[in-house]
Amino acid sequence: MDMPVRKHPMPEIAAFVTELRDAFGDATIDQAVARGKAGEPTFFAWENGRTVGTKASDNPNCWPVDNSVRDRHYCRGCDGSCIGTETRCSQRR
Repeated sequence: MDMPVRKHPMPEIAAFVTELRDAFGDATIDQAVARGKAGEPTFFAWENGRTVGTKASDNPNCWPVDNSVRDRHYCRGCDGSCIGTETRCSQRR
């Protein structure tokens, strides 16, 4: 008997986190998510009425994720400092 395929409760966030893992590495993202779950404002996600992590209130070190981020691609090793500038990650090297 085949087991039913369960859908992720937050599929868009899961896809985004996968891309962050590709860009920054598993250890960095795992640490940010774990710290967010532990109460630090390092990771917060909200989708389909579910939340994970700790919401940051006016924290300038957090990136707000909205529809404008879906098509962004970060280079491996990127620290995010190129976001909002005319410079692409690959041009900084």
